[in-house]
Amino acid sequence: MQQVNSEQQINRFDHVKKQILSFGIPRIIIIIFLLSLWIIATFLDIPFPRLLSDTIVRWGMNGVLVLSMVPSILAGTGLYFGLPIGIICGLVGGLLAIEMNLVGFPAFLGAIAFSVPLALLVGGAYGWMLNKIKGSEMTVATYAGFSIVSLMCIFWAMAPFRSPEMAWPIGRGVRVTISLEGRYARVLNEFLSFDIFGVMIPTGLILFFIFMCLAVYLFFRSKTGLAIKAGGENPRFAQATGIDVDKTRIIGTMLSTVLGAVGILVYAQSFGFIQLYMAPLFMGFLAAAAVLIGGASISRATILNVLIGTFLFQGLLVAALPVANRVATLGSLAEISRIIVSNGIILYALAQKSGE
Repeated sequence: MQQVNSEQQINRFDHVKKQILSFGIPRIIIIIFLLSLWIIATFLDIPFPRLLSDTIVRWGMNGVLVLSMVPSILAGTGLYFGLPIGIICGLVGGLLAIEMNLVGFPAFLGAIAFSVPLALLVGGAYGWMLNKIKGSEMTVATYAGFSIVSLMCIFWAMAPFRSPEMAWPIGRGVRVTISLEGRYARVLNEFLSFDIFGVMIPTGLILFFIFMCLAVYLFFRSKTGLAIKAGGENPRFAQATGIDVDKTRIIGTMLSTVLGAVGILVYAQSFGFIQLYMAPLFMGFLAAAAVLIGGASISRATILNVLIGTFLFQGLLVAALPVANRVATLGSLAEISRIIVSNGIILYALAQKSGE
């Protein structure tokens, strides 16, 4: 009898251990760290509803950018470090909407309509390039992302836009930061938004993020999506079954580029500004860190990884700054602490592989 009970306890322990490992030790560590920051914030009289409100808003505004990692990973090209390429397409669409004097939801939807065709075209060319350098996709993607940002700096300085909201008063080119007030600032955030126990719920922003997640989920349940996943998981077997792996890789890259373009527009409307020139440079690393924290790897990713990872990553960034400001009050020590926390999270996330 005692032996049977002992075996049952061992089986329960093994089951719990498997559940913990399947969820991922990194996720557990990050959750404990976030809960610790929230507890410290409470003792420091930092309003928890405000922290949670900011976390939810940042979860929605960054979510689509993190979602852009999924098609690239499933297609077999790894983490989408070429995210600045998609972001540039979205920024061009956003500026065109302002140039055409659109306002409100028509401006936001118009920016998406302008950016998606450009993202499809650029994403197709980028996917073709990735097929030529198989095995080095993420390294080349990083260089490509940096290069497009630098190249576009020249374009922004010579852009022929005439709207007084974004053009320099003297000379040519557009400004570094362009305000979206009076255009489409926070159109999603304020749509059907409400407060509950002091926590602001940006209904429109969350609904749009969930809609994009659902669209990607349904796409990968389609015939084309299943072919992309098959090509990413086992290219040789997929090719043997008649799947054009190079084509599926291009389609996956195009989808990631489109999501990057839409994602930056969601981010900009929530932020209230469009930032040009060098601003998109490192956004690919932030999105990659978020999806990895959520449990993804360089060869596997799900929508759940995006939802969890974005919330945890943004929650840590939101809580770290006010706590650092209260704890470290000497000079610029608070800002240094915030940088250590934020960059430490990114490095920790990029160091994880499949929860190891």
